[in-house]
Amino acid sequence: MATITKIRNVCILGHGGDGKTSLTESLLYFTKATDRLGRTADGTTVSDYDPEEKRRQISIQTTVEPVEYGGCKINLLDAPGFFDFVGETTEAMRVADTAVVVMGAKSGVSVGAQKSWRQLKAAGKPTVLYIGKLDEEHADFYKTYDEARALFGTSVAPVVIPIVDNGANTGVIDLLSGKAYTAAGHKITEIPVPDSMADKVEELRAALAEAVAETDDDLMMKFFDGEEFTHEEYVNGLRVGLAQHKIAPVFCGSAFTGLGANALLDGIVNFFPSPDGGCETEIVDGEDKPFAVTEDGSVVLFVFKTVADQFGRMSYFKVLRGKVTPDMTLTNTVSGSNEKLGRIYTVRGNKNTEVTELCAGDLGAVAKLTDTRTNDTLCAAGTNVVIKPMAFPRTCYTQAVVAKNKAAEEKIAIGLARLHDEDPVFENALNAETHQQTLSGMGVTHLDVIVSKLKSKFGVEVELVAPRVAYREKIRKVVEAQGRHKKQSGGHGQFGDVKIRFEPSDCDTLEFAEEVFGGSVPKNFFPAVEKGLRECIEHGVLAGYPVVNLKAVLFDGSYHPVDSNELSFKLAARLAFKEGLPKANPVILEPYGELKVTVPADYMGDINGDLNKRRGRVIGMDPAEDGMQTITAEVPLSEMHSYANDLRSMTRGWGSFTLDFIRYEEAPPMIQADIIEEAKSRMQDEDDE
Repeated sequence: MATITKIRNVCILGHGGDGKTSLTESLLYFTKATDRLGRTADGTTVSDYDPEEKRRQISIQTTVEPVEYGGCKINLLDAPGFFDFVGETTEAMRVADTAVVVMGAKSGVSVGAQKSWRQLKAAGKPTVLYIGKLDEEHADFYKTYDEARALFGTSVAPVVIPIVDNGANTGVIDLLSGKAYTAAGHKITEIPVPDSMADKVEELRAALAEAVAETDDDLMMKFFDGEEFTHEEYVNGLRVGLAQHKIAPVFCGSAFTGLGANALLDGIVNFFPSPDGGCETEIVDGEDKPFAVTEDGSVVLFVFKTVADQFGRMSYFKVLRGKVTPDMTLTNTVSGSNEKLGRIYTVRGNKNTEVTELCAGDLGAVAKLTDTRTNDTLCAAGTNVVIKPMAFPRTCYTQAVVAKNKAAEEKIAIGLARLHDEDPVFENALNAETHQQTLSGMGVTHLDVIVSKLKSKFGVEVELVAPRVAYREKIRKVVEAQGRHKKQSGGHGQFGDVKIRFEPSDCDTLEFAEEVFGGSVPKNFFPAVEKGLRECIEHGVLAGYPVVNLKAVLFDGSYHPVDSNELSFKLAARLAFKEGLPKANPVILEPYGELKVTVPADYMGDINGDLNKRRGRVIGMDPAEDGMQTITAEVPLSEMHSYANDLRSMTRGWGSFTLDFIRYEEAPPMIQADIIEEAKSRMQDEDDE
């Protein structure tokens, strides 16, 4: 068992395609945790083991990849880079003590790298930059490095730089040790520092020295006196500066050749923070309180991830206090239930290794917990700690789920519930108005993956279609209508006669009143008339949508002392409704929402133009953090179905938004015509079925 001071929890972040999984695979192979170098394109990496990841050649979930190096246990957390899977990134960031943001030497500082930097800054996580793919043609480390300093500030300091010979990166130089290396097949060979690199080494070592000097007054004095720092002073300065967010060290290398792997691992061991001294947040009487990560005290675990299939759940946890051993019985302080752990494991990809104990700061997994989900806290008996849960992003893209067969209909809810254990970000619900099962996530790929997993894990085949919009209908003028129901057969007949005035109202539903004089309609039939009308307003006369803002006044009618009954007056009310509402100038109302979209200032014109096309009304513009702008607008929800994907395309992934319903407004005549036509077509299809 590794002790807390010998554990490093490091999450690997960045943009999709920048090489996060390849870097993780390289470190696994270099430390002999694996006996072959996997490739994303071949579907042979340890991280991307899920069939969906292999098929799509992208990371979908965060995986834990422990390696041993330099006497330390390093838990690498390979997180997805595609924005649809930001929930997985949230989980990795939460339990990591340091983050490595990966960028390409050729592609530069990507949007994903910049968003990761901002998220880490907001979360207060120490951040390291890694510029990879040095083996690619036209790779330019120094261009990417300069871009990073321009974007992230002077805290960006080089630790490892490449050797450039005739435009190619042939090796790397560790500025801390002053040694140079080359690599082939993940075999590192030390070489002399080329004379041609002397000026560059001096320039960037001075930048590193300046960053280190900022961490300590004595080092600052030594720096101003022109004295050279010792190796220990560099390492200590980097350790302090990284922990205090004063330095963002920069490494580089090639995952394909292993170049730079040793320098990065040395950095992780020597100056990346260990979990001891780290601080979580617990909730005490509704308030946030600091919670120290320590080996001393009774056991506290935080469940940060769940993997679910048809056989059960595997719960991933971080030990925040004490030591965990098999067969412990712990209390879930969120649900209040007791859980027996059984066997405990460390996990590498999809391979589990049983262990006898795990200390504070380490990551592990346990199977078949019955009442524990992601974000729950498990404690020793008598300990009442509730760790603050992770805040997952709001969903922004919704589709309707349609079962491909009757058998699948019954299994959808069960399958989605199990998948929700694994992915707390997505939401599913049954829309009571449209009678559609809806699925909401972060984008097209997110929902497509959920549908694929429903089929592969639970045998449920469904397809996604555009959800119907919940429109409304109302009237705009006062009309009077008569409904007369008369039916005569053997024995007692049926008779009901009502005269009703329909008029607009401010009431959201039906406002019923009566002005009957002389007993033309007995009082005991009033409830039947009201009930008939309430059933009618569920389906309006234009397109079958619910009728709102309606007042109905029963003012006259007649009855038969023998044949009149409640059913007769209920049916008479329906006839009056069907006769009167088409004459009351009915219109269709469409739902509007308040949109708040945050984008870089450069995209303001494109966003405003797009909102105009969607019939949106811009209400205001306000500055946001980091040079962003927030546009507030009111938009018809019917025009926003594809907005999550369109916004991502327009802003290269920068844009984010929230959309909340505010009210209904009258739809323009052309839109109403389209809605009515679509409703007729849908009802015809339903009749044909």
